[in-house]
Amino acid sequence: MKPKRSIFYFFAFCFIGLCEAGPRINCYPEPSANQNLCESRGCIWGPTQDTSDGTPWCYFKDGVGYNLASQNGSTYNLRKNNGPKNPWGEDFQNIQIRTSTIGSVLNVKIGLDGRYEPPVDFPRATLASSETLSFTTASSDDLFWFSVIRNSTNRKIFDTSLGGLIFSDQFLQLSTYLPSENMYGWGENAHQSLKHNFSRYLTWGMLARDQPPNSLNLDTMNLYGVHPFYMCLEPDGNAHGVFIFNSNPQEVTTAPGPSLIYRTIGGNLDIYFFPGPTPALVTQQYLEFIGKPFLPAYWALGYQLSRYGYSGLDEMKQRVGAVRDAGIPLDIAVSDIDYMNRYKDFSTNDKWSGFEDYVNQMHGWNMKLIPIFDPAVEADYLPFQRAQSFGAKFIEWETYSQVQTDIQKLYPMANKTKIMLGVVWPDNHVAFPDFLDSTGRTQAWWRTELELYHSKLTFDGIWIDMNEPANFGTNEQHPWYFDSADHPDDAPLFCPTNGSNRWDLPPYQTHAVYYYGGNQNNAYLSSKTLCLAGVQNNGSYRFYDTKNLYGLTEAISTQQALLDVTGKRGAVVSRSTFPSAGRYAGHWLGDNTARWEDLRTSVIGAQEFNLFGIPYVGSDVCGFLGTSNEELCLRWQQMGAFHSFFRNHNTLREPAQDPAVWPSVAAATKTANLFRYQYLPYLFSLHFQASQSGLTVVRPVLFEYPSDSATFDLGYQFMWGSNIMVAPVVYQGAVTTNLYLPNDVWYSLFNYMYGSRIDPGYITVPSPTTSRIPVFVRGGSAIPRQTPTTTTTMSRFNPFELLIAPCQLGKAVGVLYWDDGQRIVDSFDTHDYHQFDFNFVSTSSDAQLTITRTRKGSVTLPTLDIIEIFNYPSPPNFRSFLLNGKSVNVNVQSSTYSGITKTLYISTQFLIDLTSADVITLSWSNVAK
Repeated sequence: MKPKRSIFYFFAFCFIGLCEAGPRINCYPEPSANQNLCESRGCIWGPTQDTSDGTPWCYFKDGVGYNLASQNGSTYNLRKNNGPKNPWGEDFQNIQIRTSTIGSVLNVKIGLDGRYEPPVDFPRATLASSETLSFTTASSDDLFWFSVIRNSTNRKIFDTSLGGLIFSDQFLQLSTYLPSENMYGWGENAHQSLKHNFSRYLTWGMLARDQPPNSLNLDTMNLYGVHPFYMCLEPDGNAHGVFIFNSNPQEVTTAPGPSLIYRTIGGNLDIYFFPGPTPALVTQQYLEFIGKPFLPAYWALGYQLSRYGYSGLDEMKQRVGAVRDAGIPLDIAVSDIDYMNRYKDFSTNDKWSGFEDYVNQMHGWNMKLIPIFDPAVEADYLPFQRAQSFGAKFIEWETYSQVQTDIQKLYPMANKTKIMLGVVWPDNHVAFPDFLDSTGRTQAWWRTELELYHSKLTFDGIWIDMNEPANFGTNEQHPWYFDSADHPDDAPLFCPTNGSNRWDLPPYQTHAVYYYGGNQNNAYLSSKTLCLAGVQNNGSYRFYDTKNLYGLTEAISTQQALLDVTGKRGAVVSRSTFPSAGRYAGHWLGDNTARWEDLRTSVIGAQEFNLFGIPYVGSDVCGFLGTSNEELCLRWQQMGAFHSFFRNHNTLREPAQDPAVWPSVAAATKTANLFRYQYLPYLFSLHFQASQSGLTVVRPVLFEYPSDSATFDLGYQFMWGSNIMVAPVVYQGAVTTNLYLPNDVWYSLFNYMYGSRIDPGYITVPSPTTSRIPVFVRGGSAIPRQTPTTTTTMSRFNPFELLIAPCQLGKAVGVLYWDDGQRIVDSFDTHDYHQFDFNFVSTSSDAQLTITRTRKGSVTLPTLDIIEIFNYPSPPNFRSFLLNGKSVNVNVQSSTYSGITKTLYISTQFLIDLTSADVITLSWSNVAK
């Protein structure tokens, strides 16, 4: 389509080679378009000479959409216009647009009453904003469109004059111009750049799929989760967010203009606009609406060691022991499916005999265990029998006529039921628990199974995998496991493929299918999963609608079970996610590959998932698939030390890649981990703020500098909160790092010029493998930290430290949140925790640090013994220190001042008891010049 735009807009498109009045809306997004097929749809066939930008050759004529039939207040009744028809189904003749505000949030809902809406319980709370958004409408030539406008600037942030609104039962499309190309989000996909690329047409699939990321080249396939949310930075630095609440298979095309075309094949178009106006406020407003992230246990921020392919418990002991012997801080051992008896949940095989004794030993070392659990349960297995006695539900066929009786008859407990049986890791067919069961019986059974197993193996957290849900060999005559010596040739699941099955073979199957083209193993929505014709909750939900919610609903049940079973908050990590999943679980970025490209996309992925409200996130450090190598693993360990979820993990039949394999990697990991453990009080405080206020932990640099265009695509650098900048080494052979420091006060926190001012701008710094990667602290920051040891538990007993990095005016502020690290948080209003606010002010003659206890907890605290101050102007008089007006005997043997680096280091045992008063002031004067 090519609606009317300004002459300037026309020439802009000519400049980039399109020479049209606007972007084209693809009329044949399926593979193998040709002129006859295109024109048979009543569309325009217009080949282009340059095919590199993905311009569709088959595109809609002008006029696709609706006109305004009537308006009643904030309800707009639309009628299908006389323009081109929908190729994928009969257009609804009448639809509605309803607008409303929820605090600062604007909701625009396009659709019909009675259509499917995702059963997700968002808080739908709001956060106040200085900005307001308004909904405006217009029409021309039988075409209605609307815009969303930021009132303070009169800027259109969403402009559907592009046309192309289509609404049928199984095909919905909405198109819009954007105010700028600075758009971030949409997922889950492997993004090679932080900012989306609007110089070409790119379509990104969104369907939860057991699909490893491919970071080697640009790859727009969908991965494990679905996040229809983006943030856009406007030309003046204002930011806004857009969330489309839809759980059906969907896709988005980013196109020149800048513009986007969104398509889904079910539900309504339920759109929420968040006004910001800062990137941080956009995220806070979004998370206020969908739910703020859970607070992980303190130990869950420790380093984790894992692999798929341990030969038995002895090998796990060997590798954990090697890492511990290298002096590398380590908190968590993770067990993949190797520990199970023939890969069945809630079981342990003979090669892992003595596992509980080893877990008890690890607990004695202050380490924790996180085992994996898959959702599918074998249909001839005692837990399945208990599920039936509980009245638990599983994903089912809609009718008995659909049941694959030849499979069902193999399992007396499943026979004569409608339970849909599939194949995953266990030897025999499996059933998939229905976590949308409204009776609660399925959730109660799941909790009971975890409780029974916890009585045998006292795990501390839970890793849930395969929950897209994944299924092996769907619709395949010869699935891969037929050629595996470790798996029987179970008959695969086949979905109905006749013309009456509009769920598995809808008129439009989305990029999740069309991306794979002619590869029939992947050319169905049901590939690698269950049949979308299935039902949940006694038939009240169609799996076609709810598939993308499976990981979320399992995470909800699993988190509650973990809290009940252990009585502690622990942590759950889930592969598949959906908006609000961060309330219940963290996420790892999937089955990546041991390549530099995957290291780079993992840096971006962690930033994106913080945007999605899942700050407890990280990658499989050193790569899951393929063989890692010394340099790659070393650099990945250094970078991974700054991701909240920090786990080394690799796959079956590959060499061990834990840091103890290579002396150089062990040394670098020890250095990186000790830095991480030293700054855990800061990282934990960031998570506390994320859980309380919806702030991000790992965040894009542009969040702090939205007016600096140099930060808009700075994907390989990131911030830890507002105060620490990390620039990891992400290229092979690099011994220096090229990076950008925005216009601010910065100090080095790594080996190069530690503690010294670093000029902002584009700089190159040394990054040898034997030092920390480039880390900088922002002026004006007071960062709590703690003397590190080899576990988080032991580190918590050590004295607190405070790093002060003053701004140009000699001031710094910071905050510390502290609880016992494991108590369940029912409400922050009643939760037992401390909060301390730090305020530092210095002049040429004196200085003062004020510590205000703004929240009183009962948790015992270590004392604050060390204060390190950068850019301190002159030597202090160590005899002048006063604590709340009383003289303090500062240890002059361990306290120093360097006139060269301008660093003041105050170290005195039991210097400040943080609970001694609600307001504590440490003041001193400088030596007179």
